[in-house]
Amino acid sequence: MKYLYLFFAFFMLTSCSKEDLGPMGLKHGQEVEVTVDHRYGAIDERHWLLPNKEPLEYNIHGFDEREAGYIYKVKATVHLDRSDPPIQDGTSHWLNFTEIISKEKYEGNEPFEIGLIQSYIPGGPVIMLAKEAESYFFSSNIQLTFHDAAIGDQLEEIWQHNKEIHAAYTIDGNYKEPKWQSITATVTHDPDNFGKAYLVSHIELTE
Repeated sequence: MKYLYLFFAFFMLTSCSKEDLGPMGLKHGQEVEVTVDHRYGAIDERHWLLPNKEPLEYNIHGFDEREAGYIYKVKATVHLDRSDPPIQDGTSHWLNFTEIISKEKYEGNEPFEIGLIQSYIPGGPVIMLAKEAESYFFSSNIQLTFHDAAIGDQLEEIWQHNKEIHAAYTIDGNYKEPKWQSITATVTHDPDNFGKAYLVSHIELTE
């Protein structure tokens, strides 16, 4: 009987400990170190949990100092609370940014892809393109530059369609989904405005 009690106590402890763990075996409030990708907003953007460089299964909130084109090592704390209602990305676990450990400029020129249509929970697909004066911006803070006039025409077409969607919603409150299923832009870091702009070499519109 004694061994039965011990087994039951062990089972309860291990069950509780598993319940308290989030993805990657992390606990609420635990401090972690993370490497942050230079490809801000890329479709295949990757962050890694240190020290083993495991692909991170958490989003990082509050990292407002981040600039595109730089590889960061940062500290963050784990948020894991199953009683919380889902947030914008539909999860109740994430990392809260605390401080920058190091910042290193990316010296390569490898192209990557960004999605100019993204979906959010709750909600639906949203065109991630804004325009100020004659400049276009991705996700409101990264300028999209181009050398090919055809790329400029495509960005203007996307922007005009986005204006139509917003105007329709303002008039009758009905959300109109974009006419494209996806918009993929191939970009590199713009050397003339590094950290603030992506140079667009190609845009793929998929209906």
